[in-house]
Amino acid sequence: MLVSVLNKMEKYKGGGFAALGTFLRRCIFRVLSVGPIPSHVAFIMDGNRRYAKKHNMEAGDGHKAGHFSLMSVLKDCYDLGVKYITVYAFSIDNFKRRPDEVHLLMELMLEKIEESLREESLVNQYGVRVYFIGNLKLLEESVRVAAERAMKLTAHNSKFVLLICVAYTSCDEIVHAVQKSCKDKWDEIQTGNANEAHNGMMEKVNGEKMNGTITLAFEESWNGETDDCQASKASRAYDGVSEGMENDTQGLCADKWDKNPSLKTSRTSNGVIERIVESEKRLEECPIIKLVDVEKHMYMAVAPEPDILIRSSGENRLSNFLLWQTSYCPLYTPAALWPEIGLWQIVWAVLNFQRNYSYLEKKKKQS
Repeated sequence: MLVSVLNKMEKYKGGGFAALGTFLRRCIFRVLSVGPIPSHVAFIMDGNRRYAKKHNMEAGDGHKAGHFSLMSVLKDCYDLGVKYITVYAFSIDNFKRRPDEVHLLMELMLEKIEESLREESLVNQYGVRVYFIGNLKLLEESVRVAAERAMKLTAHNSKFVLLICVAYTSCDEIVHAVQKSCKDKWDEIQTGNANEAHNGMMEKVNGEKMNGTITLAFEESWNGETDDCQASKASRAYDGVSEGMENDTQGLCADKWDKNPSLKTSRTSNGVIERIVESEKRLEECPIIKLVDVEKHMYMAVAPEPDILIRSSGENRLSNFLLWQTSYCPLYTPAALWPEIGLWQIVWAVLNFQRNYSYLEKKKKQS
């Protein structure tokens, strides 16, 4: 009740109401700071269009009102001591909306990015580092360039972090991370093979040819065979293609291979099987993709996992947002539409987090 009154007071610009509201806000933050403060809070900013319809506003005005709420929420969270804030600004699925609406949202995004870089902006006042998270190449060129510029210009900020998910879905993030992990492992294998060849692989093969190891392996099985058959075997043995003998049922000596068990025995007795076992062992030792490999390639790898996920408008769906990162993250779904979100919802979410903090930490450690 007290916080609800405070929210109403903050709407007044002058007089004693503003001073009283600021004082009560500081008192509330002081009380909350006695308990654990979340390091990372994520928001699904849902309800902008419904807010515009509810108040008979023009298209896009609901999103403008939502941006005003975002600035207020960021200020409250940073003042409370929350270092990381993640907001779901634009999903890849949102590109399926009407082209005029998508273009309007891109223009609004471009406008707000440019505003955030002004000297008097909240980003510069609080020393916020900005990340744009997602498949940025899907954005309009002007928006993508502005986003990259914002990330570059705020890279020196370290006090707080704002992660803006645009052209993002969790499925796209996971696929991207797996693809990058596979590429890294493939490059690692290729590099290892190149190094092995460079460090003496060819010398080993040439040594086998010179010492007659492969040739002698078949020497006993040549007695009584035609000259053509012997020449064919010698050529293949000299070239080091011993494994080809296993599968070659159409060569010149195919019948002799099937009918002469001494040939197979000689191969086994001269280390061919040992080489096969060695090859299988090397295959087992090839790099495999581990959990840590996938996680380091996630878009969200620049921040810890969220401690709280807040979705406005009362919806309980995650809508393909941070599915990988929210295994032990409580979901808070206030009924207020996003432009209606205020201090009260933030305080209530933090209180719920503090109440369940011990249980959540225990579950994380067990995992």
